[in-house]
Amino acid sequence: MLFEKEIATVGYLSRSVTEGIDLKEAILKMKKEKNALILAHYYVSEDIQSIADFVGDSLALAQASKKAASDIIVFCGVHFMAETAKILNPQAKVLLPDLNAGCSLADSAPEAEFLAFKNQYPDAVVVSYINCSSEIKALSDYICTSSNAVEVVNAIAKDKRIIFAPDKNLGLYVQKVTGRDLILWEGACIVHVNISMDKLDLLIDTHPDAQVIAHPECMPAILDKASFIGSTKALLEFVQSSSSNKFIVATEAGILYQMKQKVPHKTIIPAPALESNSCACAECPYMKMNTLEKLYNTLYYEVPEILVNEKTQKGALKALNNMLSI
Repeated sequence: MLFEKEIATVGYLSRSVTEGIDLKEAILKMKKEKNALILAHYYVSEDIQSIADFVGDSLALAQASKKAASDIIVFCGVHFMAETAKILNPQAKVLLPDLNAGCSLADSAPEAEFLAFKNQYPDAVVVSYINCSSEIKALSDYICTSSNAVEVVNAIAKDKRIIFAPDKNLGLYVQKVTGRDLILWEGACIVHVNISMDKLDLLIDTHPDAQVIAHPECMPAILDKASFIGSTKALLEFVQSSSSNKFIVATEAGILYQMKQKVPHKTIIPAPALESNSCACAECPYMKMNTLEKLYNTLYYEVPEILVNEKTQKGALKALNNMLSI
């Protein structure tokens, strides 16, 4: 993975934003002047979601990246998402507000180790969750998201063995739904495995009228408690369509903003985390690295830029397009 390293010359992260500036207004004005598109994941802060051109989950953001006609794509999310945007739209300048916004799942699958693992099963088809580096995407036959992982696996011939990486919990869920015997890489999302079973049980006892809904990256024991399991987008759609008026949501708490916008009359409760934080809920520290100040600075200086080498881009693009074709 190749990141633009010249940011030190401008100090975009440490430079103070002009005092008294209306950040949202300034960002929107600059975005128009530079023909830029702001994409945001559901897990970033509410103030960024409120001014983004498009807010979505990994699949929807990948689709939006491919279709984008803008000169600049500012990706308010984590680095593998910005890399995906660059792979799908190599002509655009892709910016990420904070280079330190990584991903525990992507970090759990180093290229050399994954290649050695893959070589143990030379006849296997490799399906990699989109939460991985561009190098892992290039080593894969298909990419999937939590929205379409079941469909991608079902599209592969039954006589083919399948390596599923890097999220083991998502792999276990897909294995259960499809009935396929998957070869699983040992990776996990720090946010979803940080949801406390004991605290969740207490919350369920306190709110017996609430439906538990969960993201498939959660531990199997959490999923066993859920009446609905789905991607971030699917969870959002479920709270809108369900006749229930109270939900306990087992995923990153950033989605609660969109849920409350869509169903302000319903009660939305975040599942509790093992460790206390600002909201005692499951939060991704990497997603929260995106701030309005950093968004302003990255648009102003047009750094840090995300770059992917040509060979990696070609292999990763093939795997992504295999997903998008499904």
